[in-house]
This record gives sequence, C-alpha cells and structure tokens, in this order.
Amino acid sequence: MKTSPQEPEPRGGAAPFRIYTGASLGAAIKHYRREAGLSQAELAARSGLNRTYLSGLERGKETEQLRRLLRVLRQLGVRIILQKADW
Repeated sequence: MKTSPQEPEPRGGAAPFRIYTGASLGAAIKHYRREAGLSQAELAARSGLNRTYLSGLERGKETEQLRRLLRVLRQLGVRIILQKADW
C-alpha cells in the first residue's frame, strides 16, 4: 500500500520512517519515545525542551523552522528517513 506524503507511514516491523510532513516527523518521535520507554516529560527534560513543545511536535504541529526545512528538502527532491541507530 502506498501512502501519501501527507500521512505518517504505517508502522510494522523495523521499517524506517519517511519524513515528508510535521505529522510524519511527529509519529516517528512518538514511536521512538515510546519504544525507549520514556514519557514526554522525561524526553523533554533530557532534550532540554518544554514538554508542551514536544507534545506539539508529536501531534504534527509544524514550527516555522520545520516548514522551512521541509520546503528546502522538497525543492531538492529529497526526504529525511529516520530509523533506529545502531550506535
């Protein structure tokens, strides 16, 4: 099944997340946070972020910086792919 760039990738197995939008980035962050067994508050504290900011990211809220980055990537015809690091 092919998904549109506007929707998060479906999760199954260890397939990487393809990041096209704030929603797909949010789904990846939420997935990996849960996989790590962390609450939003714990991850926010470890990352030096406000928990409400992290919550917004997980819900797909796009900051101006993220919109700009995604726009540059679209113009270059590339995307971000997130997968679990092996280090």
